[in-house]
Parts: sequence; C-alpha cells; structure tokens
Amino acid sequence: MSQPKDATSATLAAQAALLASLPAEDGVDFERARRGFIDTLPDARVETARGGVAWDLSPFDFQGGGAPAPDTVNPSLWRLAQLNLNHGLYKVTEGIYQVRGFDLSNITFVEGNEGFIVVDPLTSAEPAAAALALMRKHRGDKPVSAVIYTHSHVDHYGGVKGVLTDADIAAGARIIAPEGFLAEAVSENVLAGNAMGRRATYMYGALLHRGPRGHVDSGLGKAVSSGQVNLIAPTESISKTGTRLTLDGVEIVFQVTPGTEAPAEMNFFFPRHRALCMAENCTCQLHNLYTPRGAQVRDAKAWSFYIDEAIDLFADQSEVLFASHHWPRWGKADQVAFLEKQSDLYKFIHDQTLRLANHGLTPLEIAEQVKLPPSLADEWHTRSYYGTISHNTKAVYQRYLGWFDGNPANLHKHPPEAAARRYVDAIGGADAVLAKGRAAFDAGDYRWVAELVNHLVFADPDNMEARNLQADALEQLGYQAESGPWRDFYLTGAQELRLVRPKATTPRQGATGQLRTLPADQLLDSLSVRLNGDTVGRAQPAMLLTFTDADETFSLKVRNGVLHHRPAKPSETAIRLSRNTLVDLVVGDRTLEAAATDGLIEGDAAPLSELLEQLDRFDFWFEIVLP
Repeated sequence: MSQPKDATSATLAAQAALLASLPAEDGVDFERARRGFIDTLPDARVETARGGVAWDLSPFDFQGGGAPAPDTVNPSLWRLAQLNLNHGLYKVTEGIYQVRGFDLSNITFVEGNEGFIVVDPLTSAEPAAAALALMRKHRGDKPVSAVIYTHSHVDHYGGVKGVLTDADIAAGARIIAPEGFLAEAVSENVLAGNAMGRRATYMYGALLHRGPRGHVDSGLGKAVSSGQVNLIAPTESISKTGTRLTLDGVEIVFQVTPGTEAPAEMNFFFPRHRALCMAENCTCQLHNLYTPRGAQVRDAKAWSFYIDEAIDLFADQSEVLFASHHWPRWGKADQVAFLEKQSDLYKFIHDQTLRLANHGLTPLEIAEQVKLPPSLADEWHTRSYYGTISHNTKAVYQRYLGWFDGNPANLHKHPPEAAARRYVDAIGGADAVLAKGRAAFDAGDYRWVAELVNHLVFADPDNMEARNLQADALEQLGYQAESGPWRDFYLTGAQELRLVRPKATTPRQGATGQLRTLPADQLLDSLSVRLNGDTVGRAQPAMLLTFTDADETFSLKVRNGVLHHRPAKPSETAIRLSRNTLVDLVVGDRTLEAAATDGLIEGDAAPLSELLEQLDRFDFWFEIVLP
C-alpha cells in the first residue's frame, strides 16, 4: 500500500486562504474548555478486561503544545482538535460534574441525596466505568441512583453497563429517556446497523492512523471508543414538555424536542442548580441535518423552534448551559447569545434552501450558493466542523422534495457500474480518462478528478493507476476539509483505494452486542430485514417461539416474502429458547443441532430451521469506494 502524500501547492493555497478568513482568536473557547478542571487519567487511557484499549488519547500527542496546523490539516479543524484534547473530570457548577475527552461524547454526573444521576453514559462500558471511578474518587463512593439518556444515538447510551451492574438493572434501576427512544435506537443501530456501522468507519476515521496525514478529530470529539456496547431499554419515557421528575431528591424539568438532532431527544433544566442541559441540540459547531453515516434527515425548522423554546422556558433562570459534547457556557448573556445564533443557524439554512428551491434550483446548485451571513459566519461555534452547509442544504431539500431533482434524466439512471462502463467508453477509454484526470489533478481541480476517475474505478476496479489517482485526489480533498467527518471520509476512501483487500469467502459480521440486549419484540423485528426476498420464494414457515429468559411467546410466519410476528399465548407446541440462543443461531455462532444437543432449544425446530436458511448474514466490510 502506498503511503499518504504531501499537501500539493493547490492545497497549501487553499489552507492559507481559509486561515485568512477565520474569526479572530480570543482564547475564550480554550478558557471555557479548561474551566473547572479537577483530575484525569494519564492520556485518558482505558483498557478492556481482555487487555485491549477502549480509549487512549496518546496517539493525538502530535496536536499538543500549541503547535501550528500542519500543511495537511485544515487550520480551523486543527484549532478544534486542540480544544478537544482537554480531558478529565470538570466541575460545571455546584453538584454537577462532567467527564470530557473519554469518548466522542460527554458523561455528566449530578449529585443526588444518595448517589449520582448519570446523564449519557458514553458509547461503551469501559470509558463510562473509568469516568464513574474518577467521579467517585473525588466526590465519594456513591451508587448510581438513575440514568438519563438524552437521545437515541449510541454514543449516549452504549456504555450503560459501565455505570449500572446487571444486579442494578434486574432490581429496576430508573432509566429515563425521551418517548420513542427505543424504537429510534433500534432503527438506526440494528435495522440499518450494518450499513450505518460500516459507513461510520469512514465518518469517524476508525481505520486511519492518528496523525497529520490521518485522523485528527471527529468534530464532536476526538473519536469513538471501542469497548463493550449495550442497549438497555429505558424504564420511563418523557412525552410532554413541562414534565417534572424528582430523581434521588433532584427535581428536573423536561423539554421534549423530537425531530431535532435525533428523532427522539430532550433537553432539561435543574432548578436547584440553575443549570440547563441542551443534550446534542446545541454544540460548538454546525451539526448535521443529514449525517454522512446515514440516518433520517432532521427537521431544521423544528430544531430552530425548540432552541427558541428552550430560551423562553429556561434562559431567565439558567446560570450555566452544558451539553452532551464540548464545553459549557456560563452566565445568562453568553448562553442566550449562543442559543440564538444556534437557532438562527439551522433556520437560515432551512429558509435559504427552500427559497432557492422555489426558484427552481437543484440540491447541487443550492449547495454551491448558500453562505452564512456575516453575523453567523463570524462565530466559531457555527463553523462546519461536523455538519456542513453543503450537505445540510441537500438534507433540507430531501426532507421537503425528496431525492429527485425534477429532471427526468435523473429519474431512472443506470447504477454505478453500468453507468461507469458507458462513461469510460464515451470518453475514449481508460487511457483518455486517466489523461484527463491527471490534467485536472495538476490544475488542483480535485473535485472533478474524484467525479471523473470514479467512473474508471467502477468500470475497472483492478486498474491500480485509476485507483491511485482517485486516492490522491480524495486525499487532497481530505487535507482541505474543515469538517472532521468529511476529512475522514476522504482519507478512508483514499486508504481503501490503495489497499487491495482480499475477498472474503464468508460474511465478516459486525458486533452483535446490541442484538443480545434487545427486548424480544424488537429482536424479532430486526429479523425481518434479514429475510432474503430473492430466495424465500413461496416458502411460508410458521411457528410459535417462547423466549425462556423473557417469558414471552410470539407467533412467527412468512407471508408473501414478509416476516411477521405477533404476541401469542403460551403453548406446548412452541419452540423454547432464550433470546441469546436465537441471536447465536441467526449470526451463526451456534448451529441448531448444537443448540439442541446442549439443551438450549426445546420442541420441533424444523420450522425455525427453514426460516434460518432464508435469513441473510451481513458482511460488515462491504465495499464503498469500489464496486
């Protein structure tokens, strides 16, 4: 595999132009990010039980000491990367503490009468447990009295078993979440989980070396932790703004904000502490209306409305604002100024996209035209470190008008490989494409190289000249990107083009941790997207399943190529097994014969065998930059 290359003269010119356009650096964000620091772990390093590393900031040492941006890193992204190096336990206000820099997200601890209320227990269990240990070291060895999930993204619930034991969960530990949390968490991380997880390796730079020519920052934080991920269902849901709960003696006032940064999300206020949690609805950057890893398009208009509503509900009382990423803000004036501009940021993109759409412009045209007004562009917290104006305008268009731009030429286009062969032939063959691509590269037109040479790569994926030229173009686009996810997408694409990955004979499946902790109904629902409609034919297997660990029975049947399940009454004819055994059978960790031999399944399993034969196993490492 060829190594990453230097920044070209065109990239150097782009970095210099961007640097000259940035807001003045007043150092205030750096003061905010360090305020209230108490303690940390060396390099925030957290190991797994098997001796692996779930989290470690030492690979980012190259960013420390106030070093200037390398030529291969956008100078604005470099500034944020240095801010996100801050890590450890911080005091937000009396009774509220955060551990930041132990994962992509923050974990917050609120002191109750008897223990700690945990807000957003990170992506994986090991960093969450390390954060709790750090809190206990300085604030007392107290139990976790409740957990709050602010929303349905995995970096805000996946580490729950790092703060709650199995005994806590069995004893009915209170877990609070917005209404619809479980359905949305399953939708993103299970039903579409394989595709989203693979794309997330691009978005968060999971396969990239940490360094000036690789991953430097994810925008929301340094990276995503790699420990144990679980999904534990909430015990209580918040469905109405104004709902008040008292957890461990602490009163909380909730604001539900559906359709904003997540389909199920909520902000909340602590009257005793005069502290407002804005979840992930306000971060120190422009967020995603559409996330490149793939998810439902978010409602920019509703997002703006709910930020304004939070100002009306809580701003007069709040003395500190904190969130699930980045650093807090103190004082009413600073909070309100921040919230108003965050609100206007999403409303501006929404309104201007629709203004131009109503003039007849397409998503690609709109993305080139929308620019922030000076009053928004002058702020660091509106910059495109995570979401970008380009892909957010396209998201607004998609939400209102869908993927089709109205041009009938785009209504029924050829798929990539078929189109690629035709384009290469029309241009005059592979040599002609390469010649035009090299000329565009020498001119610094990397966007055109990426579009043009992509056709040759998809027409002939074994053409290493084409792959390497495409990689070189994507690499320069990555070096220039202000958005952490854009940089990682470009650089991961370049890396995979240069690397010839051997073909696999069997699916290389992703983690199944979340499958194993799903409620029975959600687990069965996840099987429906595995049913292969091309091979099931006229087969109609039907059965009763009783889950021995959940004491629930369901009827399953295939009808017209669709898998249906419904709750059913217990029956002696039901196949009896645990949810964990079913997952083993679905992903191939255990055969049906072995499960029967080991006494893990009872009853006539023939219908289940017929169904299992029709269920796909997903290959996590499907190709993205290759056909």
